[in-house]
Amino acid sequence: MAGQRIPVIIDCDTGVDDALALLFAVRHPGLELRAVTCVAGNTDVDGVVRNTLTVLERVGAGDVPVARGAERPLLEAARSARHVHGTDGMGDLGLPAPAGRPVDVDAVTLLRREILASPRPVTLIPTAPLTNIALLLRTHPEVTRNIERIVFMGGAVATGNATPVAEFNVWHDPEAAAVLLTAGVPITMYGLDVFQRVVVPGAEVRRLRASTEPGARLAGDLLAHRPAAPDPDGVAAAGDDAAGGLGDAGAVCAVADPGGLTTRLLPVEVSLAPGPTRGQTIVDRRPRPGEAEIHGGGRERSLVDVALDVDVPRYVRLYLRTVAATTQRGPGTQGGPGTQGGPGTQGGPGEVT
Repeated sequence: MAGQRIPVIIDCDTGVDDALALLFAVRHPGLELRAVTCVAGNTDVDGVVRNTLTVLERVGAGDVPVARGAERPLLEAARSARHVHGTDGMGDLGLPAPAGRPVDVDAVTLLRREILASPRPVTLIPTAPLTNIALLLRTHPEVTRNIERIVFMGGAVATGNATPVAEFNVWHDPEAAAVLLTAGVPITMYGLDVFQRVVVPGAEVRRLRASTEPGARLAGDLLAHRPAAPDPDGVAAAGDDAAGGLGDAGAVCAVADPGGLTTRLLPVEVSLAPGPTRGQTIVDRRPRPGEAEIHGGGRERSLVDVALDVDVPRYVRLYLRTVAATTQRGPGTQGGPGTQGGPGTQGGPGEVT
């Protein structure tokens, strides 16, 4: 219904940019953050829980339930990204330990409870390896009846980061990503193709860091630790050395304001074979079947709304306006950018939205 907040659950591996995503989700008036679940990824799962509780407490949302999830992928050992996110996973900012604790149930149990208890269908926003989500879908498939959409940060149409073709979240647990694609609910893939483009200019990062408001200042400090992705010539975006990439937070922006994202409904599958393509999201953008399908090699593949373009200034403005607000999350219906549901429409394969 128009005017109602969108109930969301974030599954994360906090993580500098996961922290940016949490800050936005708490403060956006059109989102109702029902819970946060944690999984190993950027750092170990206990570090993820600690970082998540720290962020929520910093912005006055310590009552949001947080649950500890999977310690490792379904088949392989955990592999962290501390070289990107710092030894503590949060940019080594020296933040105080949180006072709160996670709830006394595991992540899958909390996910099931909050999804089924929501009066309106929930939008899941995984910004991490998809282990918790795969376990949920396989253990409690009944939850899909109350999931509006899954908007996940992961995958890539073009170039990977963990490998030349694989993005970190999918590469970390490819089997889990493959399970996600069979969820039977609308899915949006917010991949590296748009993830790396949404960059906050250095002047705005400095302004946030100078703020006396704790949440805005934390956003600035996190952005300062997360420099913009270099262009192919090795120069920081727009020549701005102080600019900071929103990363995972862009996926939450896409839920709050889906009109800023251009998606196309396309077949997607995950490469599970050992070797250099493991973890690749294979996105079929061909206008017609090829010889493999013509000669009997066709197979059923999941259709996913794949993000191909993003209105960068729109999401930067949205993020800055939201995190700088001093109004905290509260009860009741509030207006705000965005509408219930996800980007685009489900008109058919290949439809540009």
